[in-house]
Amino acid sequence: MTNLVSDSAAFRPSTSCAQQHFPGVRSENAPWLRAEMLAMLDHWFDWRKHRFDETVDATTPIQAGEGHKRLSERLAALQEALTEETPTFTPRYVAHMKSDLSLPAILGWFAAMLHNPNNTSREASRVGSLIEAEAIAHLARMLGYDPSVAQGHFTSGGTVANFEAVWRARYRLDHWLAMALFLSEERGEPMDPFAAAHMGWDRFRALWREHGLTEPMLKQASAMASNPIDVQRRISKAAGFDYLGPVLIAPGNRHYSWNKAVNLFGLGHEALWSVRLDAHGRMDLDDFERLVLRAREQNRPVLMTVGVTGTTELSAVDPIDGLFDRLDRWQDDHGWHIWRHVDGAYGGFFSAMLDDDQPSVVAADVEAALRALPRADSITIDPHKLGYIPYACGAFLTSDVQAYAVSAFDAPYLHRPELGAGKWASTLEGSRSAAGAAATWLTAETLGLGPDGLGAVLAGTIQARRALEAAVTSAIPEVRFLPADANIACFTLAGRGEPLSVSNDRTDAVFAFFQRSPAFAVSRTVLGKDCAALKAAHLASYGGVDDSQELLVIRLVVMSPYWCDAEVSSNMAAQFIDELTKALNAVNAATPEVCPP
Repeated sequence: MTNLVSDSAAFRPSTSCAQQHFPGVRSENAPWLRAEMLAMLDHWFDWRKHRFDETVDATTPIQAGEGHKRLSERLAALQEALTEETPTFTPRYVAHMKSDLSLPAILGWFAAMLHNPNNTSREASRVGSLIEAEAIAHLARMLGYDPSVAQGHFTSGGTVANFEAVWRARYRLDHWLAMALFLSEERGEPMDPFAAAHMGWDRFRALWREHGLTEPMLKQASAMASNPIDVQRRISKAAGFDYLGPVLIAPGNRHYSWNKAVNLFGLGHEALWSVRLDAHGRMDLDDFERLVLRAREQNRPVLMTVGVTGTTELSAVDPIDGLFDRLDRWQDDHGWHIWRHVDGAYGGFFSAMLDDDQPSVVAADVEAALRALPRADSITIDPHKLGYIPYACGAFLTSDVQAYAVSAFDAPYLHRPELGAGKWASTLEGSRSAAGAAATWLTAETLGLGPDGLGAVLAGTIQARRALEAAVTSAIPEVRFLPADANIACFTLAGRGEPLSVSNDRTDAVFAFFQRSPAFAVSRTVLGKDCAALKAAHLASYGGVDDSQELLVIRLVVMSPYWCDAEVSSNMAAQFIDELTKALNAVNAATPEVCPP
């Protein structure tokens, strides 16, 4: 097969990405898209007709009958029912991380779906698996990885991609602990679980050669290849104290998938250690260091550290560069090789904005965090969010083949050339559609995953969010916005000096008004104890009284590509201010006791 990306380096998308590469607020690109969809179907029909000799598969033409009539009727009913679905294509929808699909995403997804390749192996997906490899290379390049050595695959979403990271981190930790346990039991070497679990592959290989080890020797000391409960007991005996197992360190703004991960991988919720957040809603690095040193003191290995780029609530970007600086220091000073994962399911695509020749639309510290992504062992990213790709489409990437390695120990039956090369043995999911990969590939080939393409769209949404905040703040003084790193805006409605409980009630009542109104779709969230510093800073900004453990906010996800258009953005901001004013007036009239002073 010819390399599909042979001319991608020469392609540079022109301006007005939202107008050219999306269906349009009122389906302005419908005639062109309809023609392309029909042409695609005709191409597929012709392929089916002429793929084999007609005399081999001759069939009698099928006449339309009752079955087709029934199908047409039920299809019409289905389409009519779907008109009541949430209209996430409109710029009025700012509720969640969902927006209109791009044209290349629609066409790429549909083209692959018709052929229905299963990326479980090359045999089941001759072309789809190649498209996946090239799409992963596009994503790797965008994130800053070297696409010639980076590894990865597409998943059903960020949750599974995060699980993939835990699987590989556990593979590495298990190998290093197995080495130390074997040497302790068989050669009398001292057992230090924390040091052993972070020894690094160079040290592992040196010990392997020095002691002439074989795979069967280490399998007996591997928790994953033998009995994990027995191995933990043996580690305790060798170390001379009760070994309590590894911990996973993630910030308080983490996605709920990390709570699932410690459950599914048998770590237990106690093993998920939360890093406090700072006044901006980002990971507090001093608290992170405190937790790592606490793990060292308790001799509990750190299975992995997690930094977030683009949190699901505030789109906050953790200081990834500072996080990795500390991990680098410990690696240089103590030889601690700790797995570093970035959950960029939402914000990983902001890397597309990075441009060495143009000033960034994000703050300098956010840009520094995004530029540190290539230093991660693994990254999660969701094309079905800021890639504007259809569901369900996530992706998991690692820096190189060594970080991508997984499973307890290699076995001969995993290498079966008659099945064709594939990822079936190294992915949590077995059957995997190539449709999301094809949608991502075509997006990269046309819109582009750089600052002139998708990056320009995302930069436009951040600028639109700022313009919206400025307009709303100017028009309605009691609106109090929280800090924002990207394109999600969160605000409360509070009078100067009033109790938080009162502003929470008002904010909740205004949200309820929006829920009843068809004008805009917004969401709400509650920030709890992990956001104590953020809550304190927010209250201090208007002299609010802290009499509640929670901070309730209205949340606007300004990710629609149509907000990038200045006229649309201005129009939407004006209409949102009108609707918010109506909501606030209605709430204040109904409940004068919560009217701001």
